[in-house]
Amino acid sequence: MFQVSVRDDEVDIVIAAIEPDLTSFLEEWRAVFSRFHLIIIKDPDIKGELKIPGGFNYDTYTKADIQQIIGPSNAATFSGYSCRYFGYLLSKKKYIISIDDDCIPAKDTKGIQVDAIAQHINNLSTPATPFFFNTLYDPFCKGADFVRGYPFSLRNGVSCALSCGLWLNLADLDAPTQALKPELRNTRYVDAVLTVPARAMMPMSGINIAFDRELVGPALLPSFKLAKEGKFRWETVEDVWTGMCVKVVCDHLGYGVKTGLPYVWRKERGNAIGSLKKEWEGVKLMEEVVPFFQSMKLTPAAKTAEDCVIEIAAAVKEQLGRIDPVFTRAADSMVEWVQLWKAVKTRT
Repeated sequence: MFQVSVRDDEVDIVIAAIEPDLTSFLEEWRAVFSRFHLIIIKDPDIKGELKIPGGFNYDTYTKADIQQIIGPSNAATFSGYSCRYFGYLLSKKKYIISIDDDCIPAKDTKGIQVDAIAQHINNLSTPATPFFFNTLYDPFCKGADFVRGYPFSLRNGVSCALSCGLWLNLADLDAPTQALKPELRNTRYVDAVLTVPARAMMPMSGINIAFDRELVGPALLPSFKLAKEGKFRWETVEDVWTGMCVKVVCDHLGYGVKTGLPYVWRKERGNAIGSLKKEWEGVKLMEEVVPFFQSMKLTPAAKTAEDCVIEIAAAVKEQLGRIDPVFTRAADSMVEWVQLWKAVKTRT
């Protein structure tokens, strides 16, 4: 099966430090992370110095660094989980992997620790098959292949631009579901990877993802901010919005998106009932957002990820801006992000 060889120095691991003490988190991941370069972004809103154990190759960035590089007026864009986007902005590597700091390595059904980085790299370095669904899931996984009836003309697949991993224990549920089912935990480890079909939307979670920066980097953007956005995953929908943006970009440019392996083990964090007040705005807005992205078609003039984001932003402002001002702000932020992306890449 076709696979691109990936060197360790082609990968950046971006970590959003929502808590200052990363000792426990990094020790759990030492066996996996120590081979790679880390970009650690400190949430501008947290106090105290970062605590990072020795033995890692890393660069850290704080509020002062953010303000120095992009200016004080844009610094607010990178608060909370959105601080990881600053790492995406600064990375020069082909592949970026991001795992939230409330996650530790998972174990598979045999009790063997999962190497999430290796699996993400495998997902990205083997083709995706978005134009015809293979019922044995990813045909490029070990032990799998294309099933009878799969067109030979489509078996080369396309470049995979985004890998969306999953979670054991505390699944990435929304606040209403978690509040109604506080004891619900995900214990099912499904040993499978599949390509999300073309034109199908999905709720991407930023908890455990990887992407090809050269293909879709500018489409991973911090643009959708709720008025009462909080510090926990179920208090924000920024990653869900971003996921739909990047999926439209992938569909238009002919790239693929995979989901499934690798899993991480997600620890307990936050209070769902308290968070419900913050996320409820986003839950309601998704009813408008999903049909919009499902019907989105970009023009032939959009030939790069940057072009696609600009076209999506214009459509957001025109079609969704009249519904709620949050969409107008999101559209403006998308345009500003592309400008910032180009400016930073030009300087570096």
